[in-house]
Amino acid sequence: MLPVVIPLAAVVFLALLAHLRRRDRLTAPRAAVALVLCVYVAGVVANTVFPIFLNMPAGDPQWKVYFGLVHGYSVEDALQNIVVFVPVGVILPLLLAKASWWRVLAVAAAFSLAIEVTQFFTGNLLGGGHLTDVNDLFFNVVGAALGMGVFSALSKVPAAAALIDRFRWS
Repeated sequence: MLPVVIPLAAVVFLALLAHLRRRDRLTAPRAAVALVLCVYVAGVVANTVFPIFLNMPAGDPQWKVYFGLVHGYSVEDALQNIVVFVPVGVILPLLLAKASWWRVLAVAAAFSLAIEVTQFFTGNLLGGGHLTDVNDLFFNVVGAALGMGVFSALSKVPAAAALIDRFRWS
């Protein structure tokens, strides 16, 4: 997985820096946001899409992946999905010019759905090692909402708001 995600994250990071430079918005705090974004997305992809088993047993029903509710979904799974998506609710308001609740939650839902669909296809076509579950989608969005709530609360504190503005891209 590392030979895939690290070079891809590096290319995206350089593209983001070039984007900021073209807009004359490149500063150390904004470059830090770009780095955090790339490391975060690379980590999520590495832990949700990989591993892919190239020697998946043919016709073995335990390897079939379905899109639906996983029976036995635990509180630990829910909390893990919430925690993993809290950064989405913090990073998106820094990137988006108009970071409304609905916009942040829509982007979080689209990102989570992309992960789940990718898991579905890699699980059925390439021997992916993860299950696709709508519970994950729901709790990922809850995590993004929690992150956005923390971000919004901090944005109301004058000292924190001034610091946050240094990291905003718009």
